[in-house]
Amino acid sequence: MPDLPRLNGVIRALEKGQHVVMSFAKADIEESIVFSTSKYDGIIIEKEHNVWDGKGLRDAMQYLLNRRQIASSGTIAPAVTPIVRIPPNGGEMNQWFAKQALDLGAYGVVWPHISTVEEAYNAVSACRYPRLKSSPLYEPAGLRGDGPHTACRYWGVTNQEYYKKADVWPLASDGEILVLLMIEDTKGISNLPDMLKNVPGIGGVLIGEGDLGQELGIPRQYEHPELLAAMAEIRAICKQHNIPVGHPHVEPENIERVIEEGYRILITPPRRSFAFMEKALDLVGRG
Repeated sequence: MPDLPRLNGVIRALEKGQHVVMSFAKADIEESIVFSTSKYDGIIIEKEHNVWDGKGLRDAMQYLLNRRQIASSGTIAPAVTPIVRIPPNGGEMNQWFAKQALDLGAYGVVWPHISTVEEAYNAVSACRYPRLKSSPLYEPAGLRGDGPHTACRYWGVTNQEYYKKADVWPLASDGEILVLLMIEDTKGISNLPDMLKNVPGIGGVLIGEGDLGQELGIPRQYEHPELLAAMAEIRAICKQHNIPVGHPHVEPENIERVIEEGYRILITPPRRSFAFMEKALDLVGRG
């Protein structure tokens, strides 16, 4: 097979300097069928607040693929890239959820409630295969177990091709695995500069404004000045380190402000109307 194209559509858009438009989705066959023909760059399959079900996740990802799109595009890259938000908080230091999501073929993992450098390091390490200390790009040291067969089938590649591409971006420039950290509390904000300075391989930061608002005593008040100030602090830190930031609740009422504020990853509501996504694409010149 000739050199593989960029397979992860979310990474592809970020590399081009484009805004990324995504949505949260259930691990549901019918929902996957609807999303499969959408213009979303990717979806975040929501398992943090849903029961972990590996078989259901596998089936949902299979139905996200559209054979007609693959044949027409002439590439094995999926039209809509699946990324999985796993259940455990960062402090639980769980790795097997990420391992199973990646082994099923997910192109990335969203880690909820990352608050320390140690938790960020664990998140990236869990998404990498081990290698010798003398190897290039050794850190963060890989912890992922070797069982890629289902992922290879899903990606449409051989085992050796998968090993070459299954590393974290942007640490590995040709890596296809995207590690997204959710900053959802003031401790995470305080430690974010050290995370971004000391843990290579972080592909982006998503703001958990719901949980952040809970800690601040203003739950679900998404336009509250105190919450917006905390979110602005996260954006400023990420801008200093050239890390894209995602907004989790992009709706018609705030979409223009969200884009003006510099968010690169726009996550619209998981609804079966794509009107919000269409407006987002138009406003960022991708309609």
